[in-house]
Amino acid sequence: METLETLDNLNTTLDAMETPDTLVENISYFDAILGKAFTWFSDNLSTLLFIVLVGMGTILVARTVNNIMESYFKRASRRLHMDTTTFRMFRHITVAAVYFIGLVVIIFSIPSLRSLSVAMFTGAGLAGIVIGFAAQNTLSNIIAGIALALFQPFRVGDRLTIMNEYGKVTDLNLRHTVIITWDNRRLIVPNSVISNEAIINWTIEDPAVIWPIEVGISYDSDIGKAKEIMIEEARKHPKVMSPQTLEYSVVKPSILRPETFANVHEPSVLHTVDPDFRERGGIKVYVTELGDFAVNLRMMMWFKDRSDAYSSGCEIREAIKNRFDREGIEIPYPYRTIVYKTDLQKEKAPQKPTSAEEIKVRYSPRGRLTDIDERTEDDETNQ
Repeated sequence: METLETLDNLNTTLDAMETPDTLVENISYFDAILGKAFTWFSDNLSTLLFIVLVGMGTILVARTVNNIMESYFKRASRRLHMDTTTFRMFRHITVAAVYFIGLVVIIFSIPSLRSLSVAMFTGAGLAGIVIGFAAQNTLSNIIAGIALALFQPFRVGDRLTIMNEYGKVTDLNLRHTVIITWDNRRLIVPNSVISNEAIINWTIEDPAVIWPIEVGISYDSDIGKAKEIMIEEARKHPKVMSPQTLEYSVVKPSILRPETFANVHEPSVLHTVDPDFRERGGIKVYVTELGDFAVNLRMMMWFKDRSDAYSSGCEIREAIKNRFDREGIEIPYPYRTIVYKTDLQKEKAPQKPTSAEEIKVRYSPRGRLTDIDERTEDDETNQ
């Protein structure tokens, strides 16, 4: 029996019944409603039970598959060092596929919905266009998420700078990417947005980084001595890399890259270091600018990871300031010279020769000056 047709007949019958006026008619009216509802549920009990069982089974299977895949990844990652990003995306797609299969089974278990689904598949071209326009943002996020998992401009665990935010990637799913920032905020970026942004990936292959520290000294200070102090204070810090030469950098492999299968029993994968950055650990100080009031120096140091660079740089900057104070290296304040327009006019105006009487007035005692001023005022009044 078709479920939806029975439900429509029930609604038609209820609408056709007149609204009762007396208590007896009310009781009989509700009895008729209960009888019709009981008849409909009894006729479609098997279908309802099947839908409930399929729905509960779908949820149970999806959660079981998710837990099994998660536990398998934890065990396999210890041996094969599988890439977290690709696995997370594959897990999300698998769980979504389980829910989709359960929904299709429920739809085809109802005869009316089955005929409706056949009609929808018949007009699939038009329906696809309508659905594409209605869910273009969602579809673009899904496609961008799959592309990010395949091409991997970043992986789960990488440290990025994106949209002026620095943080660590904690999750990549079908809709968005989750980044935990340095101040413990969760930055949730849609995949379609992050795929169009310029990304600085600090840990994709070679996590070592050159970090600058800029300091300004006065023009009277000794530049050579200032450079020596800066290098000495940087060398004292434990997280600054020591001088070394590297041919390879060690990174975690991806399950989609061929080096993974070539290094199944190895804990890591070696990548060739760029020839321009094989020599690392050296500390150099450059004069970058002769400013208005200071000589600006920039010191370049090597750190093993971007996460150590910022805090270590702040500590080294403080140590340099304290050492400059002890050694007499001045970090100057900005100087400003104010010139009034009246002063410029006085400089441009021709100076009159000074007479002997003006000199006497200028250097005479205060009482004499007062008398002269009063006498001058009286003369001007009389005139």
